Amino acid sequence: MATEQTKPRQLTLGDQFLIFGRSGWEQAAWNYPRLQNLGFCYLMIPAIRRLYPDKADAGAAAERHLALFNTMPYMQSLITGVTLSLEEDHANGKPVSAEDISAVKVGMMGSLAGVADPVWWGTWRPILSAFAASLALSGFGIVGPLVFFIGWNVVRLAFRWGAQRWGYRQGLKVVTALSSGMLQKLTLGASIVGMFVMGAIVPRWTRVKLAPIIATSAHGSLSLQGMLDRLLPGLVPLLLTLGCVWLLRRHVKPLWLLVGVFVIGLGGYWLGIFR
Repeated sequence: MATEQTKPRQLTLGDQFLIFGRSGWEQAAWNYPRLQNLGFCYLMIPAIRRLYPDKADAGAAAERHLALFNTMPYMQSLITGVTLSLEEDHANGKPVSAEDISAVKVGMMGSLAGVADPVWWGTWRPILSAFAASLALSGFGIVGPLVFFIGWNVVRLAFRWGAQRWGYRQGLKVVTALSSGMLQKLTLGASIVGMFVMGAIVPRWTRVKLAPIIATSAHGSLSLQGMLDRLLPGLVPLLLTLGCVWLLRRHVKPLWLLVGVFVIGLGGYWLGIFR
């Protein structure tokens, strides 16, 4: 009996996989007072049941995870892994207090949310979307949407499971690694790649053809569009894109930008400026 009492409490691989399965429901109970707290507490319940057989301790752990929580959902898995490691240490009497667990969660959720947007929304999604759209426009039909759907979800789920496992194994070492400047380098790298991809997409998917003829001769005519294509290909789409970005930064609503581009396109065609 004494051996049973001193046996360390440890999460099984099945517990961790069950928590991973629950992580997809994190925002199902999103609320304004405490944002994602209900979802985070829900996914932690299997760990609480395993680590805290005493009802009072289990209730305290659940209440601890009902505090305000909010981060980018895909990065939540890394925070979950670190939290599981800390909860396991706390349940086994190691020098990890409830306040330490809450402080680590709060410290990680803001920094990870900031790095996630340029990586996921600014890099991976534009790259995968451009590739899938190219397949669809090249005659592959439904293959394009399937590539996007499968590619996005395979990478997303693999990352979330790997991040949770890494966070659980490393514990507080993850916080040290993140504070070493790795996040800043990752954000900068993702921003550079995202800008490169968007720069390649702009002339491919934004088409503006100018109609005016500059000069005519016995050998033919020279159009303004032809001259620009020789000197600076993609200049007009680039200027249009930069103009829209400038207006967005001046708090012009996207709906008005769409209306404006539509009106300029129709008016320019009617006046003979565009073709």
